[in-house]
Amino acid sequence: MRNYENLVIVKPTLTAEEIQASISAIEEVITSNGGEIAARDAMGMRKLAYPIGKNERGYFHVVYYSVAPSAIGEIERRFRINEDLLRFVTIKYDTNREVAAWNQLVEKANKKASSPATEAKTEEVEAAAETEEVAAESAE
Repeated sequence: MRNYENLVIVKPTLTAEEIQASISAIEEVITSNGGEIAARDAMGMRKLAYPIGKNERGYFHVVYYSVAPSAIGEIERRFRINEDLLRFVTIKYDTNREVAAWNQLVEKANKKASSPATEAKTEEVEAAAETEEVAAESAE
């Protein structure tokens, strides 16, 4: 078992329920291939550095997990055929220093997820993003 991190960017055109379903499907791909999810970090809706398929924004989600290296090929293959994903990146943590950094990231993500203030702030940010989108659409 090695430690990995996946950052996925989900299409912004999906509803909140569809985004959560997509994230669940992504995590299901990992667990069905023998992975153990250590932490998740929902970074929320963000502006992209450049448009991807006419999308200016994307929903960012990070998953930290442990899995056998042989399963990564199948996990990435399933990510590639998922049409809800704009982009994904898989990062492998191999050396002792990298594994220590991974453990710190997992701890940080778990603390962030358990903080009720963070949840409220995330909801505020998402509400503000939706307001911006509506304003931008009405301006056009």
